[in-house]
Amino acid sequence: MDRTASAPRGGRLSLRPLAERPRCSIVIPCYNEERYIEDVLRCALEQRYPPELLEIFVVDGGSTDSTRELVGRVAAEDPRVVLLHNPDRIQAAAMNIGIRRARGEVIVRMDAHADYAGDYVAASVAALRRTGALNAGGAARPRHRNGFQRALCAALSSPLGVGGSAYRDPSREGFVESVFNGAFRREAFEIAGLYDPAAVTNEDAELNQRIIEAGGAVYLSREIVAYYYPRSSFAALFRQYFAYGKGRARTLLCRRRFLSLRPALPFCMVTAGALLALASALAPAVRPALALASLAYAALVIAESLRLARRASPRDFPLLCAIFPAVHAAHGLGFWAGLLRGARDGAGRREAERLPAP
Repeated sequence: MDRTASAPRGGRLSLRPLAERPRCSIVIPCYNEERYIEDVLRCALEQRYPPELLEIFVVDGGSTDSTRELVGRVAAEDPRVVLLHNPDRIQAAAMNIGIRRARGEVIVRMDAHADYAGDYVAASVAALRRTGALNAGGAARPRHRNGFQRALCAALSSPLGVGGSAYRDPSREGFVESVFNGAFRREAFEIAGLYDPAAVTNEDAELNQRIIEAGGAVYLSREIVAYYYPRSSFAALFRQYFAYGKGRARTLLCRRRFLSLRPALPFCMVTAGALLALASALAPAVRPALALASLAYAALVIAESLRLARRASPRDFPLLCAIFPAVHAAHGLGFWAGLLRGARDGAGRREAERLPAP
């Protein structure tokens, strides 16, 4: 594997050298995660990294299941684990609570719905040292526990499902717009600011955009390995991508631009389809264009679903044919909802709170 990294476009920060083994703070935001929290804590505690250089903050949003009790039991056995309360419940606010308490030079985000390699922290530190990035992370590698998740994992490996997003590709290596979770040098929050505390979704991409706009860099490494579990039903998937669309729209309103057109593609597709449908209702001459566009989209979905089903399981074909339109429609409609809500609430660019420099 190539262990060198070319300079990031636009990177203009000069950072002090990072120690070979810096103190690391792991922050785990959670809410009602009794099924997953012990597994992720075990992943954190068993990292192949000097134990005395690790601290772990679980920031809970007021769970109503046994999450807090499970974390408390682990914390009683290992003082490196600290349970914090997040009154705002959302993940961005949880991350800020953990970051403010962290003493580490590197702050590592771990979500509860994921499994992490034993060298996850060490590989993240190595990538930060090697590249000079402010944030380093790996690809989002999906894992399944049921048939729906298996089909969804296949869809998430497809450019039709994720629009060619670099952080979805485990073979990619280099400077990118965003990564899965991420390990941040402390300076990232001093220079670019903390997470947007009101961002319900897309908080990672929005923070990474601020890092890049401030002259920092975000690096995707094949050596940083983690797996996550996607939604397990159509209803949950639709809600998730609707929320993603709203989050993307909020980012656009707050930052005034995207780093690339890719996040707006589902919105453009849904808008174009709606305009064509409206025009065909008003002008019959437009109906052939609507029919042609609909057939082209259906052919694309069917062809890609067949390709993925042959590679994975033929049983997934019907699900794949339904997953792609659901994801695209939910994201596009959510984007519209986010734009309308932002216009109503007067959302716009705002200064991010910065972590005080030591």
